[in-house]
Amino acid sequence: MGHVAINLAQKLGLFHDLWSPRVVAELNDYQLKLAKLHGAFVWHQHDHTDELFYVLDGVLEIALDDGVVTLRPGELYVVPKGTRHRPFAAEPVSVLLIEPRGVVNTGDAGGALTAANDVWV
Repeated sequence: MGHVAINLAQKLGLFHDLWSPRVVAELNDYQLKLAKLHGAFVWHQHDHTDELFYVLDGVLEIALDDGVVTLRPGELYVVPKGTRHRPFAAEPVSVLLIEPRGVVNTGDAGGALTAANDVWV
């Protein structure tokens, strides 16, 4: 296979689905996922893992029970495990997520926005 750099902008151009993370790499038991977000997601939490959001393009707000974290390009935030949160993007946003393999995007909430897991791009 050889050694090939992963171009995040090129990978983002390969899909258009919102709220459906795509795996671009694995690091030990963690997956690095790209996602496109727009609008409001569901309130949810991940009881057994932290979740890292790194904004590549756009502005992402992460609502928490006790406030809101606003992320701009080049900024990241780690949602601690067990913390209820709801991502929101008034305009389209591209993010890199880092989380353990097998994490369900809607956490404990489930529902229509639950994306297929382990989908690579």
